[in-house]
Amino acid sequence: MKENSNSHEDVVSRFISYGESNFESNVAQTRPTQSAAQLGVLRLIYAFRFSGHLRAKLDPLQRPRHHSTPPFTLEEFGLNESDLDKTFDMGSYQGPNCTTLRELFDSLNKTYCSSLGVEYMHIPNLEERKWIQTKIETMSLESDNTPEYKKWLLQRITAAEVFEKFLHNKYVGQKRFSLEGSDTLIPLLNVLIEHSGEHAMKRICLGMAHRGRLNVLINIMGKRAENLFKEFAGDLGLSKKQTGDVKYHQGFSSDIQTSKKDVHLALMFNPSHLELVNPVIEGYARYHQDKNDESERQQILPVLIHGDAAFSGQGVVMETLNMSQSRGYRTQGTVHIIINNQIGFTTSKQDDARSTDYCTDVVKMINAPVFHVNAEDPEMVSFITKLALDYRMRYKKDVVIDLMCYRRHGHNEADEPAVTQPLMYEAIRNLPTTRVNYAASLMKQGVISQTEVDAMVKDYRKELKAGNRVAYNILEPKNKRAWELLWADYFDVTWHDPYESAISKKRIKDLNKKLQHIPDGFEIHPRVKKIMQDRQKMADGKINADWGFAETLAFASLTENGVPIRLTGQDCGRGTFFHRNAVLHNQLVNEQYTPLKNISEKQGRVQIFDSILSEEAALGFEYGYATANPESLVIWEAQFGDFVNGAQAIIDQFISSGEAKWGRLSNLVMLLPHGLEGQGPEHSSGRLERFLQLCASHNMQVCVPSTAAQIFHLMRRQILRKFRAPLIIMTPKSLLRNPLASSPLFRFTDEKFKVVIEERYDNIKPKKVDRVVLCSGKVFYELLTRRQDDQLNNVAILRVEQLYPFPHEALTLEIKKFTNAKDIIWCQEEPINQGAWYTSRHNFMRNLTKGQTLHVVARDLYAAPAEGSVRLHNINQSHIIEKALGLQPIDKARSVKK
Repeated sequence: MKENSNSHEDVVSRFISYGESNFESNVAQTRPTQSAAQLGVLRLIYAFRFSGHLRAKLDPLQRPRHHSTPPFTLEEFGLNESDLDKTFDMGSYQGPNCTTLRELFDSLNKTYCSSLGVEYMHIPNLEERKWIQTKIETMSLESDNTPEYKKWLLQRITAAEVFEKFLHNKYVGQKRFSLEGSDTLIPLLNVLIEHSGEHAMKRICLGMAHRGRLNVLINIMGKRAENLFKEFAGDLGLSKKQTGDVKYHQGFSSDIQTSKKDVHLALMFNPSHLELVNPVIEGYARYHQDKNDESERQQILPVLIHGDAAFSGQGVVMETLNMSQSRGYRTQGTVHIIINNQIGFTTSKQDDARSTDYCTDVVKMINAPVFHVNAEDPEMVSFITKLALDYRMRYKKDVVIDLMCYRRHGHNEADEPAVTQPLMYEAIRNLPTTRVNYAASLMKQGVISQTEVDAMVKDYRKELKAGNRVAYNILEPKNKRAWELLWADYFDVTWHDPYESAISKKRIKDLNKKLQHIPDGFEIHPRVKKIMQDRQKMADGKINADWGFAETLAFASLTENGVPIRLTGQDCGRGTFFHRNAVLHNQLVNEQYTPLKNISEKQGRVQIFDSILSEEAALGFEYGYATANPESLVIWEAQFGDFVNGAQAIIDQFISSGEAKWGRLSNLVMLLPHGLEGQGPEHSSGRLERFLQLCASHNMQVCVPSTAAQIFHLMRRQILRKFRAPLIIMTPKSLLRNPLASSPLFRFTDEKFKVVIEERYDNIKPKKVDRVVLCSGKVFYELLTRRQDDQLNNVAILRVEQLYPFPHEALTLEIKKFTNAKDIIWCQEEPINQGAWYTSRHNFMRNLTKGQTLHVVARDLYAAPAEGSVRLHNINQSHIIEKALGLQPIDKARSVKK
């Protein structure tokens, strides 16, 4: 950004329009001969406030800045050297000892162009700007740090450096993603925790990628060194159910004593997908804020530690920032800390890394202040850390600390960085460490002696070598970690554990009465009114219950018993297909009413939010929320099933594998509308096959319910059983209103979720059956209708409603009823390389008896030549139905005989 006199004139004009200070009156009160010079002085002040960060000494490596640096010459502002010793009105500038232009110029340089660069003038709120302005411009008026405090800072930097060097020598060449070059992160976090105690914080929810994670685990979290050494030796201490994960992905939790209040610190487990933990932390923090039931959300603090390249490069960062002030996701401010080592893997040239001056520029979308600070100045880092937290607490907004540093080694310790960054790493090799620099500064001030400096190194190394806990102010745990206690009852149960999900007719009527209640003067849409009238008939047993009734009834029955319910998705309040209408909209005024929030006085919290237009961050947020509490029903709904593609990394790295890698359970439910119904490939498939490919060791549940009663029992089962695992539901579209998918009330009052639904139509006689068709989802009703049209009595149709964990016993029991059946057909509407076939065929085989043959009927990617070259979703569905029912021959190449 090139600065010139015209740009600074624009600055002044802009701030006059904002009403910044009493600028015009200040100028008017000066003598006419001084007005031009006085105006130049005030322009100078505003220029430093706007652009001083561009001249700040932020880079320890002193590399050339990417942007143009404003010169800030006197002539640029209509001043000259003869004005230096003249007295001027300094306007709103609050720096000390400033009466002459010379004193002002020196003070502005010290305040805005030293080791701190501040970006805050983009914030539209005048009161926020003035608050930051006061804090920054008067910081030199604060009392200097005491010698004891400076020694403490040095000790924390010493801990950071010695830890890394110890591992470097002890475990040569092993990956640890060293913090060296950004050692000041450790005292920064210590200061943040201590200052959080002064704000009466209860919990800090911390997320970070792998850079410096081991250092944080040991020097901040309080993990014992001996346990880390065991992990380096390959002893991960895992249960039989776990695969484990690398050391620098591990989480931890601890209680830390501060001078005011003990603070619980929780470091979330994180995969190598860098910024992916951001929304997870926000969801985790939001749950704890909801649990505290505090409207201001001030006792739970989310803290996210980023890398510079990832912060500007990963879209999930922007998605998470977009959540920060939205109703369904706000956590009242996150402290962002960027370990800005000026390189991403091997990319350090800014033209390759991003399109903005700073990696932090994305946060301007939410008007957050950015504090760029040179990591070689620990005292300034300490000051700005406190200021950042004070800002978050006062304004309940995100704030960014951009810790400008460097990376002493390669991307990992086996990497040679000089191959791609020869000049950068030549400078780094010649650069003393932060500890050495700060120790020399303190010795020069007479604060500490060389003997004391050496003793710090020796004492810390001794404790570390002994395998002790070396973190600062850690409270010894009295019991297991909090999350282990919370989840203790859920680890040793299975999906077979018994439960009762049926409810009485009386309870259905009582709950429906509350769901039907609408406040006086609240006018609902005529179409919604018709839906509610029909639901009254359903509750009375006059007509069968549809999907929307069953789903809402399940939620009401759970929240009545104190279960918290959180449902989010891009159209979840109404429902993409108009079936839910859980949130009602007044047609007369801008007002909403949610009947589920008014079930009983002691009901669980109900949150139903139409989400921001996001999949990755939105799903990550709900995973974080769900993993914090086993007793809540947390649901994320995709608008169409295929929209989940945008959240695939969350599914792969957290939902499907969190238990195996980290022992973390989740009760998250995903609703994915699925079914090939002529809407093209983009709005047809929830990618059932992808979820089944991720299934192993009962890590997830994948269900395809086909009736209203089934979704009712399935939702209730997710809470009523002790078994906790993510639940993936392929929900229907056309079946939401298909009368065949509706259920009579006795299915709600007398049954539970059926993993396999038996043959229950057309009075089929088992002994006459020679063909059994297995299927899931809406294709069942197409098979059923065609069987009825052709009056077939030799074909039984079974619905496999739970595809994983696979219900072997239930399916075997049903197939055995048909003793004369020789052909067992798996029928799916999806192409053969999609859907359930390839991931489940071994399960179908297990259920065959001698002499039976298993066939598969499914779409091909392209139609057979005889049928013409037509697109996938235009293939005649009747061909699949006819082959499954025996009305057309089956391709024998797809058959397997037992």
